[in-house]
Amino acid sequence: MNIDLINWISFAWQALLKNRDWMTWNLFLAVLPWALSLWLFGKPRSRWLRWGVVSLTVATFIPHASHALQSSLYILKYIKTSYLIWAIALTAVLMGFDRWKLKGDRSRSLLWWLGFLVFIAFLPNAPYVLTDIIHLVEDIRFYDSIWLITLILIPQYLIFMGLGFQAYVLSLMRLGTYLETRGWKRFVVPAEFIVCALSAIGIYMGRFRRFNSWDLVTQPDRVVAITMDDLASQRPFWVTIVTFAVITGLYFLMKWVTESIGLAQQSRSMAVLSNK
Repeated sequence: MNIDLINWISFAWQALLKNRDWMTWNLFLAVLPWALSLWLFGKPRSRWLRWGVVSLTVATFIPHASHALQSSLYILKYIKTSYLIWAIALTAVLMGFDRWKLKGDRSRSLLWWLGFLVFIAFLPNAPYVLTDIIHLVEDIRFYDSIWLITLILIPQYLIFMGLGFQAYVLSLMRLGTYLETRGWKRFVVPAEFIVCALSAIGIYMGRFRRFNSWDLVTQPDRVVAITMDDLASQRPFWVTIVTFAVITGLYFLMKWVTESIGLAQQSRSMAVLSNK
């Protein structure tokens, strides 16, 4: 094999490894809500989908297990008793409304509501991966090989951002399906818009203010105060509006594509069964 080709492959491999750590961590945070949705909103019919989500979650978690443990210890160390009281009170209110609305039938447990709050808190991490395009710009400036950029870096970023955002789409679609099964179909679209708006705010606070999802637990008063101040300012407000428009438009586009693929597969399966 030509020595120049060997050197190029080695250089390309090093370029891939350069982004491995932060990509796998961000992808884990993006896939985590999707994994939670399998428990919160009912198991999907496809066994391959269930095992695929679990495998992807585990594969992206393992390289950062120590970091995740440190984050968990940080939360336990800095969370205040008053925050826990407010969290328990909020959960109790949700459970009370749930039992009153459903009259005790099919009402959800305390563990379910805690899981749902974690789901909402971590969901903005999925569309957040789109903002990691700034790292691609930095990599393009750093590397001067057009072949490396075209054949290695751009596909790497496309796969990474595609998986992350698709996890967001499927998570939100599962929430919509869950609402439909509960008889709340009319709330599906409003819920999608609300979640996209919350995600846009979360993306801004994560990218520009460098907050993490667990800051909602360790310092919620500071998160809320800074968020309110930023949204009252012109530049952060419009950045959030543009972010909301982008992720909402992409969400409904990808939702349509995903549903179309699902319908095509169902039609193909029905055609196969009818021919037997």
